[in-house]
Amino acid sequence: MKTIAFFNNKGGVGKTSLVYHLAWMFRETDRRVMAIDLDPQANLSGMFLDERRLAELWQGLEKKTIDGDIAPLFEGTGDIASAPHVEEIDDRLGLLVGDLNLARREGDLSEQWSKCLDQDKRAFRVTTAFARLIADAGKAFQAELALLDVGPNLGAINRAALVASDYVVIPLAPDLFSLQGLGNTGPTLRSWKGGWRDRVKRKPPELTITLPKGNMKPLGYIVMRHSARLDRPVKAYLRWIEKIPVEYRTSVLQENSLVAPALDTDEHLLAHLKDYRSLMPMAQEANKPMFMLKPADGVIGAQQQAARSCYDDFRTLSEKIIRKMNEETSSAS
Repeated sequence: MKTIAFFNNKGGVGKTSLVYHLAWMFRETDRRVMAIDLDPQANLSGMFLDERRLAELWQGLEKKTIDGDIAPLFEGTGDIASAPHVEEIDDRLGLLVGDLNLARREGDLSEQWSKCLDQDKRAFRVTTAFARLIADAGKAFQAELALLDVGPNLGAINRAALVASDYVVIPLAPDLFSLQGLGNTGPTLRSWKGGWRDRVKRKPPELTITLPKGNMKPLGYIVMRHSARLDRPVKAYLRWIEKIPVEYRTSVLQENSLVAPALDTDEHLLAHLKDYRSLMPMAQEANKPMFMLKPADGVIGAQQQAARSCYDDFRTLSEKIIRKMNEETSSAS
């Protein structure tokens, strides 16, 4: 199973919706996929499940969430759940359910990261809790792909989530804030990756758990193309668009070139997506992806064409992600 984290220091770029739609598209192309909700806001789980089901999972005697499955380890009563709960959305699509209580684990994750350098066994168990949970769930669900939705910050929860990832995709919006976030994201990924490699070398010999590789290999970036607003003229929009290829090369790939191709010809661009603004409210009401909307869901006229265009865009994106992963695997072997 390959794990892909969708991560940027800047929030509000449509990351959760992106993960939701990609999970469904990979399912559409006959792949077994899990969506992993590691953002303590749990918005991804809210896109997949209605409030009644969320309440059952969050408030039952045994919480069937990521936080419920790691709680024994963090509370000193055991290790992660031996059989993590995978909410079956479809026969080929599973969800590891998010939980607002996950935010409470930030402090312990931060503390244990440092203790790994002292060869502390519990520190390694805590730091790899997400990675081991995802691996066990993936094996049980027979998943080929795991898509990780994480919050827009540089904290210990995200670091532990990225330790679990093979690849990283960076969603962006064409604005100053995303560009600044991109500038933070690249150095942070390198720091986390290097820090984890240092810790792997210090694994206690008697510790039997399998440690994740924590490759965090950047696959590329996705630009979420929001409609131009009156307070952000087209010229300003285009100015930020033009800066993205250079910033990605500089901050993420550590290339020194000051020259880069135009956005839509950049080999590192995975997709330049529309926002499909008119479709999203109907998709939320129907509890399905925008590209699965039908006339029975209220999609008529130009909206039908928009839904077809959305399908084509996400199909192309999913194929490009698979191709990029295959290329990385080939070059590494």
